[in-house]
This record gives sequence, C-alpha cells and structure tokens, in this order.
Amino acid sequence: MIPLLSIVVPAYNEAANLEALYQRLRDALQDSVVDWEWIVVDDHSSDATYGVVAGLAAADRRVRAFRLARNSGSHTAILCGLHQARGDAAVVLAADLQDPPETIPQLLVEWRQGAQVVWAVRRRREGETRRTIALSRLYYFLMRRVVGIKDMPATGADFMLIDRTVVDALRQFRESNISIMALITWMGFRQASVTYDKQARLHGRSGWSLDKKLKLAVDSVTAFTYKPLRWMSYVGGGTALGGFLYAAIAAGIALSGGSPRGWSSLMVVILVIGGIQMLMMGVLGEYLWRALDEARRRPLYLVEATTDAAETGVGSRVSGVGMAEAGAGPRVSGFGSPEA
Repeated sequence: MIPLLSIVVPAYNEAANLEALYQRLRDALQDSVVDWEWIVVDDHSSDATYGVVAGLAAADRRVRAFRLARNSGSHTAILCGLHQARGDAAVVLAADLQDPPETIPQLLVEWRQGAQVVWAVRRRREGETRRTIALSRLYYFLMRRVVGIKDMPATGADFMLIDRTVVDALRQFRESNISIMALITWMGFRQASVTYDKQARLHGRSGWSLDKKLKLAVDSVTAFTYKPLRWMSYVGGGTALGGFLYAAIAAGIALSGGSPRGWSSLMVVILVIGGIQMLMMGVLGEYLWRALDEARRRPLYLVEATTDAAETGVGSRVSGVGMAEAGAGPRVSGFGSPEA
C-alpha cells in the first residue's frame, strides 16, 4: 500500500510564493513512491493567500486550505495543519521557499529506515542578517544548555518530518503557549536528521518580527523549565545574606561609637534591590500569566474558512477544526476546547 504524506505549510501574507511552492512540491515528489496532500493554513493574512490556495485546491484535490479567524502565530497554524493531516507521516516546512521541497525525499529515506522524527538541520542560512543569525544561535544555546533540551539541533531546525504516531501523540497536548519544535524534541521517539542549506526568501518580507521571536523564547523557557524560578530563590537568598552582612557592619560601627555614613551608597543599595525585586516579579508574572492562559481552556484556534467544505458537502460556514459535522449549519467552534 502506498503511504500518504501530509505536507503542512503555515502561511502569513505568502500569496506571491504559494504557486511556486506548489510547483516545486509537485516536481520534488513526482518520483517518490508516496501519495501526498498539501495543507496550507492561512494565519489570517491581509493579502490573497487564502484565495491563491483555494484556486489551487479547485484544480487539484490534493490541496487543502484553512484560514484562521485571527492571527495566531505560525506554531498554532502548524498545529491546525497537523490536526487535519490524514497522512502516514507529515512534513512541516515554510511557505517562503527558504526550506527547499527538494529535501523531502531525503526525509522520507530516514523515515522508511525507522525514524519517527526526521529533522532537516540547517547547514547554512542564505539571505539572513547577522542579527537574525545571532539571535537564532542564542535561542538554541538557551534551549540546549539552560532549558535542558539537549537533543535540539544546535544550528536550528523548523523543517521536519514526523510519523503518524508522533502526530497522534501531539494531539494530546492542549498548551496554548508552546514551541512546536521544542515540544516534539522533548516528546522523544526515534529521531534522526539530514542537513540542508536554508535558502533566501523568494518574495515578500518575513512576518517573524523581533517581538514574536522574544515571545517564542519566553514561551519555550516557561513551558519546559522551572529554572528561572529557582534562580529567583538563589538571588533572593544572596540578596538577603548581603543585607544581613551590611546590617552587622552598621551595627558594629554604631556599637563602636561611630555613626553610619553613606547616604548615596544606601540609595544605590535600595535601587539595586528594588530593581532585582521588580525583575523577579516580572519572571513570576510570566509564569502566572501562562498558568491563567491555560486555565481559561480557550480553543487553540478558530477556522474561518476551509476548502474542505466543498468535499464534505457542507455549505459556507465558520467552524472549528475537528468539531464540524457534515450537514451541520453555520456555527463557530474550536479545536482544543474542553469538549474536543
């Protein structure tokens, strides 16, 4: 039996790249002994991204499109696509052609040899600024050395193949603030890797802003380690010890008949301690906010439109992935809600 491969692509304002990506996918997989489907998740783009994919889907039933009701981030879009994947394995790659589809046959070779997770590890990164590369290296250093996910590729990997077993296991997680790549690495399974050169972007500009990168870094740390909280205890203990020593010195001066001096130094101490306290409150607040966010149990995403409706006979609707039933009327629902 020929296996089915699901290719999941999150897209945000990628209308100019999708037709070229579709053609390269067809060329890359024409000699592979697999059937395939292409799942594009439009992360509420402001351009014609969904329209382009819908047009491709009308001409090729292997193409499936989903449009999220709000911009939710690429990792949530990836989750949406994986929840919809029907294949025996799924490949996740970018829509901007920085991840060459021609690498997919190499991933399939490792998968057929028994690997359940196959990473496409960056060997070089073309068209990237020094700041982007430096921030990427810092992120992966923190994940490997500080957070403790040592199996994460040192040079980074967000292009991968995962087996159906891993896809099904991933569906059990309902976390709202997460790094998909870090989570898959943490999950384990049999993992392998191939190397490739990350190419320059074909058209347009990346929507992966510095703010989004910082949020991903914070999400990744808070989701996988309690070390910042432990460090807060260490810093607090060290600060308290320093305070006790300073109090002992001041008491000794007073008992010897002298008078404590140093109004300026006292203000410095107060400001430093106050700054440390505010910093630690900020770290604690990040953890508390994420705990609150998870406790709300909101759907991970809402789907505004999908080309699958035409296949199931359902008319125009707004529905949530994994919740809609054939023949149902218009409604709004979500995947990952408590009832899902």
